[in-house]
Amino acid sequence: DWMCKTFMQLSLRELFWLKFSCFAVPKYTLISHWPLYVKVTREVSLTAEGFMPEDGSGCIVGIEDLPEQECVCVATAAGDILLCNLSTKQVECVGSVDSGLSTMSWSPDQELVLLATGQQTLIMMTRDFEPITEKQIHQEEFGEGKFVALGWGKKETQFHGSEGKQAAFNYTWDDGRPRVTWRGDGQFVAVSAVCPDTGARKVRVWNRELVLQSTSEPISRLEQALSWKPSGSLMASTQEKPNRHDVVFLEKNGLLHGEFTLPFQKGQVKVNELLWNADSTILAIWLEDLKVENSHTNSYVQLWTTGNYHWYLKQSLHFGSLEENRLVSLLWDRENPYRLYVLCQGWHYLSYDWHWTTDHGMGENSQHMSNVAVIDGDKVLVTAFQHAVVPPPMCTYELQLQQAVNQVAFHTDPKHSGDMAVLDACNKISVYRYGQSTMNDPTVRFGAVGGNGFKAAVETPYLDKTYRVDVGSDSNEVMNPLGLRFLTWLPDDSFLVVGQGQHAAQSVLHHLTAVPHVAGAEEEHLNLRLSVPVDGEVISLCCSPETRTVAVQLADGQILKYVWEASAPVLEPWQTSNGSAVQFPYPCVQTSITRISGEEMILGLTDRYRFFVNDIEVASNITSFATYNEFLLVTTNSHTCQCFCLKNISVKALQAGLSSAAAPNSETLRKVERGSRIITVVPQDTKVVLQMPRGNLETVHHRALVLAQIRKWLDRLMFREAFQCMRKLRINLNLLYDHNPKLFLENAETFIRQIDSVSSINLFFTELKEEDFTKSMYPSLNGTCNAQPLQHSDQKKVNVICDVMRVAMEHIDPQKYCLSILTAHVKKSPPELEIALQKVHDLQDVKAVSAEEALKYLLFLVDVNELYDYSLGTYDFDLVIMVAEKSQKDPKEYLPFLNTLQKMETNYQRYTIDRHLKRYTKALGHLSKCGPEHFSEFLNLVKDQNQYCEALKLYPSSTQEYKDISDAYGEYLIQKQLYEQAALIFARAGIFAKALDAFQNSGSWQQALCMASQLGYTKDKLSSLARSMLLTCFADYEMPNCPELDLFSETSSVVTASDMNSKYSHSNSRISARSSKNRRKAERKRYSLKEGSAFEDMALLEVLGESVRAVETVKDIHILLKQLVLFGYDEQAGALQQVLEEVLELMETSIPEIWTPDLQQSSVNPVLGPNSTANSIMAAYQQKRMMTPVMKG
Repeated sequence: DWMCKTFMQLSLRELFWLKFSCFAVPKYTLISHWPLYVKVTREVSLTAEGFMPEDGSGCIVGIEDLPEQECVCVATAAGDILLCNLSTKQVECVGSVDSGLSTMSWSPDQELVLLATGQQTLIMMTRDFEPITEKQIHQEEFGEGKFVALGWGKKETQFHGSEGKQAAFNYTWDDGRPRVTWRGDGQFVAVSAVCPDTGARKVRVWNRELVLQSTSEPISRLEQALSWKPSGSLMASTQEKPNRHDVVFLEKNGLLHGEFTLPFQKGQVKVNELLWNADSTILAIWLEDLKVENSHTNSYVQLWTTGNYHWYLKQSLHFGSLEENRLVSLLWDRENPYRLYVLCQGWHYLSYDWHWTTDHGMGENSQHMSNVAVIDGDKVLVTAFQHAVVPPPMCTYELQLQQAVNQVAFHTDPKHSGDMAVLDACNKISVYRYGQSTMNDPTVRFGAVGGNGFKAAVETPYLDKTYRVDVGSDSNEVMNPLGLRFLTWLPDDSFLVVGQGQHAAQSVLHHLTAVPHVAGAEEEHLNLRLSVPVDGEVISLCCSPETRTVAVQLADGQILKYVWEASAPVLEPWQTSNGSAVQFPYPCVQTSITRISGEEMILGLTDRYRFFVNDIEVASNITSFATYNEFLLVTTNSHTCQCFCLKNISVKALQAGLSSAAAPNSETLRKVERGSRIITVVPQDTKVVLQMPRGNLETVHHRALVLAQIRKWLDRLMFREAFQCMRKLRINLNLLYDHNPKLFLENAETFIRQIDSVSSINLFFTELKEEDFTKSMYPSLNGTCNAQPLQHSDQKKVNVICDVMRVAMEHIDPQKYCLSILTAHVKKSPPELEIALQKVHDLQDVKAVSAEEALKYLLFLVDVNELYDYSLGTYDFDLVIMVAEKSQKDPKEYLPFLNTLQKMETNYQRYTIDRHLKRYTKALGHLSKCGPEHFSEFLNLVKDQNQYCEALKLYPSSTQEYKDISDAYGEYLIQKQLYEQAALIFARAGIFAKALDAFQNSGSWQQALCMASQLGYTKDKLSSLARSMLLTCFADYEMPNCPELDLFSETSSVVTASDMNSKYSHSNSRISARSSKNRRKAERKRYSLKEGSAFEDMALLEVLGESVRAVETVKDIHILLKQLVLFGYDEQAGALQQVLEEVLELMETSIPEIWTPDLQQSSVNPVLGPNSTANSIMAAYQQKRMMTPVMKG
């Protein structure tokens, strides 16, 4: 809807001159105004120069400012064309028409001027007043765009309705003067003139060479006003019809194309002028009451706009009936399309600046928190977007007022955000509230909801009170339409309005409170609590119910703060956290108060798409914005809608985010239709309502708002709302768990009870993945994460969820959630199909879900052939047959096999099944129970599948079977050249001869000698064995390029040098040892682990570093492991190896957290140099000691 600012200030000189066609200036004087102070600066008298008669009988029919010539062109009814230079005050007559002039109109580019003479002719002239051509206004032919006749008869023979044929030629009220209007590009000009034969008006369209293009046929009661839309599509005029007064539109070819009805009775008003603004979006209509005896006429100015093929009356300015308030001129600014100039008879000059605004509720906790109001004449159309998105011009319900509405203000209290205050053209405020009245209000009726037997579930407000605003104005003073503007309804039920000050560039902020009702009074009154003068023109107000402050924007961009709850409310400059005053570089048409990183800031958007946070410009391509909780949503000229979380973001980061293109799949950005603008964001929901340029609405669910709302629901344990939203908007259901794993697992039963749907729970199971979606697909905008690590890191996410959910469902109702329990078993990794099949088999006696139904569902999840194999692995032939019957297998394929199995002994039967299913471990277990006669088959299976380790577990170490398996295992390891492992296996089984050979091949001379002693070798044999192994070792060391030889030589040299210097370094070593001991003691005292000590963090780093380095001392643990295995302590060896692996894994995962990249980077900085000191070198040395330890494998 429309908001305006009124200030007594003209713009540049091309708009100094206002049309005086309906205003007789005393003594015919041209006046020039000074823009800032609106006072007369220059005056040129036309009567003194003799161009106008002194008796007032003359008339000025046209006036145009010519900036390039620095003069003003004036046309008089007597036929004179004058050029008036205001600088030199010289008046020159450049031409004269003997028959007089009725109209002068310049083309938009001021290259041509068209004159309408008293002889009903048109004269086209250049800007230098050289005639181009002259034509008669009334032409017989149609023009160059004549239609092709199809033989449908003449107009005179057609039916014209109830008034008969003469209705087409009926003459209504008209001043008889021609009206001229140019198209925006200046290529065509339209002239409306009264036909002398019929008395009806006709509109003719001419080109720049004054060649007739088209002629409209006589239109019944077509009136004088004519205005061509600058965009060139239509011309607007007015027509009085039998039962209404319409504004009609004509095409360039003269045919009618649409209309809308004025809110007046037939014969009540006359339309003086129609004026389009520069961008063709607003049609201004200047109306006056028809004269009645002994009464003065009222003057009106109405502003109409169109959207979605409906015309809205957005503003109605009533100028009253006093003679000095009577309008004499109305003009749109040529450069600023939303600036309107008005001049009254009593030299009262008004300038209005308009801009679009959206009136919507601001609350979050009310049930009427997303209402949007649209002004349409004396109606307010309200749409409740929380319940339904109703496209305009339809609405949820409408409020019928007695006067035209100029402004709507919603209550700023979040608990009553649906309540509305309506300011009408008579400065009355009508208050509508919710919930306290049980009677239906006749002024409120449903729009697009209800009716035809349907009951509307939407609550409607009622008219509570109507207040007359009393700010101490005198009823006899000059009328000032919209003298009260920017109505704001504060949370304490008081009102703020802005009025005009004593001077042109001064405003007054009025704080109004309700006066207690007086019995017998016809209407309520608002008392003036406080009036605060403002040095400047107020152009916007915005209120923050959280901080209970109001931001007042002045025309120069300055921002003032008004705190209404203070003991003495005052206006003070809005200041930032560092104490500097906030001032927008350019006036903003939309403002809002929000918090960015906890600091209260004001947002502003100009009509040129420049977006400001305080006085910092953060973007220059923003078309609209809205704030919701901690989020900021904006639409851009690149047809995108972006969302930012303001909770943990700086202004610079916001500026960078708006200037850089986000990733295509980013949560913060989404594409929208060209020209979309934000209307409202529905609180406690995910809907963002956008309006397209043509007026229709579109609802989008921005991913950032969707995820934020889902996170809130999950934190509040509102699983059902979150699940429904995620399913509808295709959000991956893994987020239900990944958002807060601990919370989800602790409330698994709550989740199941709220969802209460087997199919929905199954859908949740099927979407589960091991991936953490809070880190990949849905990272949080504010950087926070509620994810809790699993209690056991070795557990998989899907398995944990399936187990917890399965236990919860079995506790609640195992029969109802039977299919979901099966899904939990199947979804695990690896799938627990055997358990699932067994539960299906156990459903024979259950009535809730039959076994057949459960099996069909299981076949939907798992391939039938795979399920057949798993059913066979249960050794339950009834279950196998039940699954096989559901498959596509031929009974001739599986029945003979099953019959053969049933004839076998139980263990051998299960061995056969396991071998068929390639489950060799289980097959060995069953085959080992079949007796010694099957051991050869057992050993062959072990050799074929390399199942030696599993086979050794099945027999005691004292049996011959264990020895045979170990012998085969050792031979297998020797083939793989793993001699030491083979030797250990031989030795464990007592095969010492083969163990001796294996130890010899591996170079383990100690173990070889032990094996020789076990074999009972004599001393000679032992000596011979030792010599041969020694020669083998020396042969290995004498290999060329052997690194061990170099190592031995270096070691010998070091030992020799140390022996030579030992007698000289003995005393020094005692001294250095003592000093190093004292130094370490001092360091330990300095870096204390005591909680709260000064260097506690440094001490922790030191101790942790020593712990990591201490791992290097346990490198020889593999020797201990080998000895444990050799002597049969397998369990102890496994436990020791498991503990060591856990310690190493813990250290590897903890090192990046303890020694951060910043600490590692600082530790590699140079410590020596010309600028180094002893203290800095020692500090760097200590820091290097705490560098990240390196884990060596």
